[in-house]
Amino acid sequence: MRDIRKVVHGLKPAMMMLMVQIAFASVNVLYKFAINDGMSVRVLTAYRLIFAAATTIPLALIFERKNRPQLTWRVVFMSFFCGLFGGSLFQNLYFESLALISATFASAVYNLIPAVTFILAVSFGYERLNFQTAAGKAKVLGTITGIGGAMLLTFLKGVEINIWTFHINLLHKGKNGTLDDNSGSKLLGIFFGLGSCFCFALWLIIQAKMSKEYQGHYSSTALMSLMGAIQATLFALCVEKDLSQWRLGLSIRLLTSAYSGIVASGIMVIVIAWCVGIRGPLYASAFNPLMLVLVAIAGSLMLDENLYLGSVIGAILIMIGLYMVLWGKSKETKKETHLEITSELQEIQVVVTSTIVDHDCSNNNNTNCKSIIVDMDNKHEYDNSSKGEQEGQGT
Repeated sequence: MRDIRKVVHGLKPAMMMLMVQIAFASVNVLYKFAINDGMSVRVLTAYRLIFAAATTIPLALIFERKNRPQLTWRVVFMSFFCGLFGGSLFQNLYFESLALISATFASAVYNLIPAVTFILAVSFGYERLNFQTAAGKAKVLGTITGIGGAMLLTFLKGVEINIWTFHINLLHKGKNGTLDDNSGSKLLGIFFGLGSCFCFALWLIIQAKMSKEYQGHYSSTALMSLMGAIQATLFALCVEKDLSQWRLGLSIRLLTSAYSGIVASGIMVIVIAWCVGIRGPLYASAFNPLMLVLVAIAGSLMLDENLYLGSVIGAILIMIGLYMVLWGKSKETKKETHLEITSELQEIQVVVTSTIVDHDCSNNNNTNCKSIIVDMDNKHEYDNSSKGEQEGQGT
């Protein structure tokens, strides 16, 4: 029973990150619907972060009311940049790219995050290259394989594959110009996607630093959501002049704003912050390719996006690269844990002594009392007699 609990506890970060990718894939599909309905990406991002702040702040007040870490200006400074790179700037760039190109294409560009995170993590000292070891080689080659798979999925089409007997086209092309085939718009969408990758990678690095200094996942996420909501709202008010964009109503706009804010930017960010604190930023970013596979399936089924042979081959390479990175990371984690346990055992020295006192001794008189002290370290036995003396000999 204990072994089963240990296995489940070891799989908990992976299961959590799988749940995160499913939630993010759902957000991509909902965003495509809301953008096709005519909603501004900047307003949608602001609403998303407002819903996220409204969700995470009460959770932080409830669950961390007794053990909340001390809030310092340094933590506030880091939370500002977490809100910028992981919230307002990242989401505006990424979902602008989603508006200009297909959901599958945007998700493919998004998968550059593990490579960028790996480079930045090595630069900031959170990861070691260790190319001489098998684990280090697996992480490097897995990152390269994942990037190659994402690029293959993006630029190689090949034969079209019809895996579904029917297509549910829920989008109406040409309503607001977001689904056009302009090559200039697609190129701009790719640049926006690349910018969002760097933002997300920087957020993972800053979040890893913040998790060590401010060990409150709910409070740190609430601070990040609050900062991001303020930044995104000010940006949307300055850029978006049409006040009708702020009306939600009972429509896909409200559903997308609430779901993406409460679930994706609220609960899921808490999960990501927890996983980053446990396994590091590279581990969290390595699960991002799973969203590509989920979005490709959803886009082919519901958004009338074509699925090609190159997409399938690229997805397979992405999965191979993902598990290579995870294997290398797990090997390094096991090695670091073993070294920590070994060093702790070497530092701890236990001296066991046993004293046997003659039961014939009176309570008030120590005369003719004899004690036997056994030295467990040197395997010697000493017979010490004390006659009226209070002196003790240490072994």
